[in-house]
Amino acid sequence: MMDEVRIKVVEIDKPDDMNFILGQTHFIKSVEDIYEAMIGSVPDAKFGVAFCEASGACKIRSEGNDSYLKKLAERNARNIGAGHSFIVFMKNCFPINVLNAIKSIPEVCTIYCATANPTKVVVAESRIGDKTGRGILGVIDGFMPVEVENSSDISWRKKFLREIGYKL
Repeated sequence: MMDEVRIKVVEIDKPDDMNFILGQTHFIKSVEDIYEAMIGSVPDAKFGVAFCEASGACKIRSEGNDSYLKKLAERNARNIGAGHSFIVFMKNCFPINVLNAIKSIPEVCTIYCATANPTKVVVAESRIGDKTGRGILGVIDGFMPVEVENSSDISWRKKFLREIGYKL
């Protein structure tokens, strides 16, 4: 008998300009390690993180220093529901400010996206014994490109990166 797998698409529920990071990790202490990475990278950042425990009690574990962002992370983690996935919502910082710190956490396996774009998460759902499991297959981050940049677009990109301080 073949296992049945259902594919679902889950839209990330967030304000339009809200940045977030979605990833996979493998251990319950990840939620505390991600909290420490956020605080250590940008001390005045506001954030909430939620982690979907994949065994044992199968709880959504959460931390954060902003109650709204913590609840937002919990709600999206519940909607995604994929084992060992985590999501971090942030204010007063950008993914570029914290991504390397999060990626350097030993138990972090994968970063699926770090964006403020409208995002959908593609998940697979299947029975594992008498319970249901979910895993993230990938993400749809933003929109399709419309064309290759021209010389004017290149000039705009270079100027913009220097204006916001990411390039000298």
